[in-house]
Amino acid sequence: MEKKENESKLASLLRLLKSYGSLAVAFSGGVDSTFLVACAKKALGEGVLAITARSPIHPKDDLNFAKAMAHELGVRHIVLDTEELEDPKFRENTKDRCYHCKKHIFEKIVKSAKEQGINTVAHGITLDDLKDHRPGIKAAEEMGIVAPLVEAGFTKKDLRANMRNMGLVGWDKPASPCFASRIPYGHAITLEKIGQVRKAERALKSLGYKLVRVRNWDGMAVIEVDPSMLTKPVELSQRKLIVEELKKIGFKVVALDLEGYESGKLNRF
Repeated sequence: MEKKENESKLASLLRLLKSYGSLAVAFSGGVDSTFLVACAKKALGEGVLAITARSPIHPKDDLNFAKAMAHELGVRHIVLDTEELEDPKFRENTKDRCYHCKKHIFEKIVKSAKEQGINTVAHGITLDDLKDHRPGIKAAEEMGIVAPLVEAGFTKKDLRANMRNMGLVGWDKPASPCFASRIPYGHAITLEKIGQVRKAERALKSLGYKLVRVRNWDGMAVIEVDPSMLTKPVELSQRKLIVEELKKIGFKVVALDLEGYESGKLNRF
């Protein structure tokens, strides 16, 4: 991105954020919302509040990162228990699963923000998100959640470049969607399945796979890794170790996706 274009986008974003007067940000701990919180702090100072959802479907590492970043940035931070798994429409896991999930989360965030005297809530979607199957965006629009990064014209690439220039840690963090995204549509979401995914991905990350997804096909683990790492899991020592670890977790079959990791892959099914 050209320097002048970037400066223009940043200036536009800061003006927009300042116009809100005060703002609550749905803060997942991912790159998008981290950048948004940092910019909101710059524009609004004490007028920004970060709110993070906590439940079994959200990676604990992201929650810990969100807590650390809120402290680092000097931003007020609230953690809400959101209990998405109590919603039968979410557990059914239809193609609009994310709509029900985000509606559930945003209702709690909006309520919490209003209790703090803040009427405007933002989420960190970018222009890239508009190109994918994201039913949660519809829920946000229905509830009046604003999308300042979209309005200011930011892509995910823009965010990472700006975060790096700003010296913000996490600019190179891989995307980290909720664990429910590892369960194919039409297959019921359960706490047991979520737990299997969480443990399996933790085991693989401990073996050096920084970018990894374990799709849970009702007892069959389908592993996706960075395409540049595809030869590593099939090495004899690695293969035996991975299969052993994942079977301990409860998977009956362990498979490797030869295409490698691809965001939103389950949207094909």
